[in-house]
Amino acid sequence: MKVGVAYATPGRQTWLTLDVAEGATVREAIEQSGILKQFPEIDLETQRVGIFGKFTTLDATVADGARIEIYRPITCDPKTVRRRANATE
Repeated sequence: MKVGVAYATPGRQTWLTLDVAEGATVREAIEQSGILKQFPEIDLETQRVGIFGKFTTLDATVADGARIEIYRPITCDPKTVRRRANATE
């Protein structure tokens, strides 16, 4: 099966496509993709993951064509950012 693994930082976006075995989990696909070597700051124990924008678990089985996403932690409060943006308008 073909799946994609996506991760982005403020300065770089990566989307890798790979073949995984039938019944592969999200964790297995991420590890097989090699993205953890490209981005050593990724910590699967603390960061959330999803498939097509919906949160999922690392032990979820992936389907053919799935786009697995690794989400960065939120480092600021979105309400504060919105307030600041509105204040400068």
